This record gives sequence, structure tokens and C-alpha cells, in this order.
Amino acid sequence: MKWISVVGARPNFIKIAPFCRAISVHNQSNKVRGSEACIDHLLVHTGQHYDDKMSKAFFAELGIPEADINLNIGSGTHAEQVGKTMIAFEEVCLTEKPDLVVVVGDVNATAACSITAKKLGIQVAHIEAGLRSNDKSMPEEINRLVTDSISDRLLAPDRFAVENLMQEGHTSDSVHLSGNIMIDTLDRELPKVEKLALLEGLQEDHYVVVTLHRPANVDSAEKLTQIVDAVMSEAHEEMKFFWPAHPRTHAKLAEFGLLDALEDNGNIILDQPIGYHALLRLNLSARAFLTDSGGLQEECCVVGTPCVTLRDNTERPITLREHGGTNVLSTLDTLGEDLSEALRAARRPYRPEGWDGKTAPRMVETLCGAAGTRASLVGG
Repeated sequence: MKWISVVGARPNFIKIAPFCRAISVHNQSNKVRGSEACIDHLLVHTGQHYDDKMSKAFFAELGIPEADINLNIGSGTHAEQVGKTMIAFEEVCLTEKPDLVVVVGDVNATAACSITAKKLGIQVAHIEAGLRSNDKSMPEEINRLVTDSISDRLLAPDRFAVENLMQEGHTSDSVHLSGNIMIDTLDRELPKVEKLALLEGLQEDHYVVVTLHRPANVDSAEKLTQIVDAVMSEAHEEMKFFWPAHPRTHAKLAEFGLLDALEDNGNIILDQPIGYHALLRLNLSARAFLTDSGGLQEECCVVGTPCVTLRDNTERPITLREHGGTNVLSTLDTLGEDLSEALRAARRPYRPEGWDGKTAPRMVETLCGAAGTRASLVGG
């Protein structure tokens, strides 16, 4: 069997690391038993995030093997990224003739490579299938809908995702409740992270972490000003705010004249983006998170950190307080109140079904059990 796995952006890297390891374990086990049922696995990095902070550092930090093929797509509009990726990935498929293409998450590479593979008659498996925000103004939602509609194997992280897929007409033999593969990475890295010291200037349980990058939050001067005002009103000597600003966010803070006020506030620490280990260490001792990241909603849920998500919706409802998690959706109108409530909330770790650190081996087992002949020979 030949499989190609595709990664394109930082969240994908966290999810592909345990999948690569599970394939290696599967192959080693088969070799010990004298079986030839090994997986010939290639890792393709589209290069959607291509600088050291966004990709290379993550590969090294999480022990992800170097990509076998890098498409070097780079930044650009959504159409540019999707189009360039499809053209480049088609060449890979025609050359390598894989039996299965595995795509991850909801970035442009996910949709582009799934479409390309299906047009060549190659089976597609989607890791993190079935997540729905029901908000088609989000590019990620379009990528999710397109990818799931054509995938042959739908590897869902939770019961809500399974329900979404079944309601959309997928058959039970194509939908699999595999669990959350990102938690495999969290569990594996936790022993290392627990030994790390906190960043200078922070004390356990006396700080909030802010991560915001979505255009809906940071591209408007009025909205970003409201966010900064809310942060500054809650920051004090006993409750610092640590803000590792995404490059997009940092540029907007500067453009809208908000940077000086944040940098001059002794209770707010504005920093560059930080690595996976450093951010997870912060999560272990934070009083709360203010974010618009999907992955952090999940990590806060498992670690138990109160999480305020500045969005009207979430594709991860399993993380919400009403379903056992630590997450609450917030708007600019309620942000101050929601932050204050989060600062008073107790830590409450919660692991939904299948969030047990063993998702990747289940996925490999599922995909091996479903392996079959390609619908048609690639390239003739």
C-alpha cells in the first residue's frame, strides 16, 4: 500500500506527527511478524506556511520527519493557494500513484489535495472530518464541506462530528469515530512540557494568554480597539496578560495605532509567536485563555483551562461548557463580562470519548482495514 499524507499549515503538523509515528509502529510490527503488509508512506508539505516560525520549527519540535516532498506554494489569496496546490499535487500523484491520500483539518491544502486525488480516482481519507461551524463566511468551513463531500473515509474526532456526517447522508461504513488526534500529541509531549519553567514575568494561575488571528477579529480598527480595551481593563499587577501576537495581528495593532498602549502597559506582555511546547506550558498554569483558535479550544478542554473564544460559532461544540468542556463563545459586547467570569472559574479537565492519546493507531488500523484497489489507475 502506498499512502500520501498532506500537511499545509501549522495546525496540521500537530496532527500529522502521531499519524506518522503510528504508521512506523504498524510497519515495524508487520516486519517482526514477517508480514509484507507494510505502508509505503510519503509526507507532502504544500508549503502554505513556509517560514521557520510557522513550519520548520514545528517539524523539529514535535519530531515530525522531514517532508518527502515540499510543494513550496507559499502565501497568496485563497484562489492562488488552491490553484497552485492542485497543479503541483497532481504531478506528485501522477508520479507516485498512491492508493490513498490522507488530508488533515480544514486548510486550503486539505480541499485542494482531496479534489485533485479524487479527480485522479484515488481514495481520500479525511482526518478531523465532520466539524461544522455552519458559517460559510469562514473559508475553513468551505474547505471542510468540500473535503467531506468527496472523501471515502471520514475520521471524526467526536460524536457531534459523526452526527453531522450522518445527517449529510454519509454511510455508517465510511464514518469512523476515531477520536482527536491532536490529543495524541498533547499526551506525548506533556511530560517534557511539565518540566519547563514558566516564561519570565509570569506566575502560576496569575496570567491570561491571548491568541487572536482571524480577520473577523483583527482586520477592523473598531473591533481590535474594543479587544485591546477589554484586555487592558482586566490586566493588573496580579493578573498579567501574555499576548504572543500572530504576525497578522501585530501588523494590525501597529496599523491601528494600538501597539504603543500595549507595549507601555506593564501588565501586558506582547511577544512574538511561540512554539508548541511553550504554549502548552502556558496552558497548564494559565488562569484563562482568550482565543479564536479551534485547536486551543480543544487543548483548554483537556487541560481544564477556562477558555473564552471570541467567535459567534464553533465547529467544536464538544468543548463548550454545556457539553462538559471549559469553553464559552463570546462577542465583543460580552467580552468583558466573559473574561471576568473566566477569571473566577475553576479548572475542570474534560476528555470526550476517544480523546485518549490513542487516536492515531486507531486511524491506521481503520484505514488498513478499509484498504482496497484504487477506483482507477492513476495516469492510465
